Amino acid sequence: MATATREFQIFAKPVGAICNLDCHYCYYLQKELLYPETTSFRMPEELLEDYIVQQIAMAPEPTINFFWHGGEPTIIGLEYFQKIVALQHKHQPPGRRITNGIQTNGVLLTEEWCRFFAAENFAVGLSLDGPQALHDMYRVTKGQKPSHKQVMQGYRMLRQHKLPVDILCVVHDQNVQHPLQVYRYFKEIKAQYISFIPLVERQGMASGEVGPRTVPAEAFGTFLCTIFDEWVRQDIGRVIVQMFEEAARPALGLDHSLCIFRPTCGDVPVIEHNGDFYSCDHFVTPEHRVGNIREIPLLQLLESPQQHAFGQSKRDTLPRYCQECEVLAMCNGGCPKDRIIQTPDGESGLNYLCAGYKKFFLHSRPYMAEFAALRRAGEPPQRLMQRLQATEVKTRAKVGRNDACPCGSGRKYKQCCLNA
Repeated sequence: MATATREFQIFAKPVGAICNLDCHYCYYLQKELLYPETTSFRMPEELLEDYIVQQIAMAPEPTINFFWHGGEPTIIGLEYFQKIVALQHKHQPPGRRITNGIQTNGVLLTEEWCRFFAAENFAVGLSLDGPQALHDMYRVTKGQKPSHKQVMQGYRMLRQHKLPVDILCVVHDQNVQHPLQVYRYFKEIKAQYISFIPLVERQGMASGEVGPRTVPAEAFGTFLCTIFDEWVRQDIGRVIVQMFEEAARPALGLDHSLCIFRPTCGDVPVIEHNGDFYSCDHFVTPEHRVGNIREIPLLQLLESPQQHAFGQSKRDTLPRYCQECEVLAMCNGGCPKDRIIQTPDGESGLNYLCAGYKKFFLHSRPYMAEFAALRRAGEPPQRLMQRLQATEVKTRAKVGRNDACPCGSGRKYKQCCLNA
């Protein structure tokens, strides 16, 4: 049987947009409105099995990866996920490996869930926006109650079962103002992998018009730079920050692994609860519905002209301003959903986050070049951290308590790195 011509990552949504939380910034809750006559958003088991069979058959690599998203996928119940694993085992080809990843808000996790995840080697992504006050700004229950306490209970259970947890932190207008508080909180809870996702809420049809919760572009750049300056001096090899990993890849001669920074996209489509195939999680709209796996084979949908055109348009619509940018290889124009402002010369299609991305990529680039040089020389990446620490010991000896901190945070030395 034919397989896909490229690797892919399908976000399967066995319960559609249904969720137990009412996060104020969630872009997916409203997708329930695409199915006004639907009374149950539970993916039927016969469709689930059909999807699993089709994905196994078309996967081009020895390892077959499944990713379960929502809404909140755990709302469908543990028994359903036990069925998923049973079906995967039933159809698993000899010599092939199957993995599963799940993105959850953590509120419904129990000891039983965590034992299951550990036994079946699930990779778990957990949504957490920082310490309690910042997390509870927008991540609330249907009754508008805070969710942080419940999320942390779930997180602690996951860690007790020795599960690696990927923290997904949405960066919005509030927590962006506290980069070190957010980052140090994650270190305090011993987070191993952190993804910072900038919130951009488009509002109205005017170019660049965004909602009040949207992270300011420049502030997002400052947020990343501030955290990077601490990470590169203290945490290389201890904490993995997805954005920093991506910034290093061009210097290492590697393609981006994160879709928003690749030259083209279209490799991360969505399968909704009824089998509908959409081009991307951020483009679940009628015009981006490519078909349904009950009517058209999954492989045909992934390789369809419509899906290829969707992915290619990211490169084809890149403004000249971006094409001539010195950090093009690090950014490639960012996610198409955020290309909502104009370039300085009036061309449309510039990423709203351009100023922030450029600030961070320019700031981190010299360090990443040195990081790559160490890698090529066979040196451990921690050597960069040691060099910076040695240099700063000399620098700090000359800095007064009330002087600007040499780390570049903009704060006084006594309020920043003096006691770090």
